[in-house]
Amino acid sequence: MVHSLFMKPLISLVTAALWLCVSQMSMAQSRLDNDPDVVLFESDKKMTLLVVKPTTVFATKKGGRKLGTYPEDTKLQLLGMTDKGYKVKGKAKHSMVTGWVSPKNLASTKPKFVEELKKHYEREMAIRELIANKEVAIGMTIGEVQKSIGEPTKKESRLTKEGRSGKWEFIKGKEQKHYTNTVDPRTGQVFRRFSHVTVEEQEKLTVEFENDVVTAISSLENNSPGNIRIIVPPIYFGY
Repeated sequence: MVHSLFMKPLISLVTAALWLCVSQMSMAQSRLDNDPDVVLFESDKKMTLLVVKPTTVFATKKGGRKLGTYPEDTKLQLLGMTDKGYKVKGKAKHSMVTGWVSPKNLASTKPKFVEELKKHYEREMAIRELIANKEVAIGMTIGEVQKSIGEPTKKESRLTKEGRSGKWEFIKGKEQKHYTNTVDPRTGQVFRRFSHVTVEEQEKLTVEFENDVVTAISSLENNSPGNIRIIVPPIYFGY
């Protein structure tokens, strides 16, 4: 009985400790997901880098606390990146470590992989800016367009063995209230009475796409091509 009485508080303490640990890990991941400078890679994309020279792994993207050292020839899984560092996971001298490293001591078996990573990062930064400003650009995917300006007013698409193509229309309108003048038959006084509401088209944006990537943009308000942004299409890594 005494043993049982002591076990209940112990189990409660262990449970609370585990909950706190999981909660802290979730908060840390949430901060990483919301970091405007960090681009994360999907967990199902196993991109591997090789350590060509022993490299130190740090706790944050800016350095900070040292977590260990990856020996030469260690294979690392790429989890995320900034313009100056990579977030990786791999075995250090004594255990598995996840942290930030400098790209200069890493290599890939895929030609131009580092160059593609740089383009991917720059593209992601451009996409975030476009979505924040509710804008579209040639080179965006249809999914990115939806995140930026919402669902289209009209869809026209076709599906072939090469993929989906077509065009979407986005119509921006403004409600206009209409009134009529009415004369009171008893007093002869003229007053305004609400009649109806119409939606007047202010702008019509047409987005054409092939294989789910935007290829052309036109607007009724401004057809000047100089105002249309063009970004790099999505980068597909061959892993």
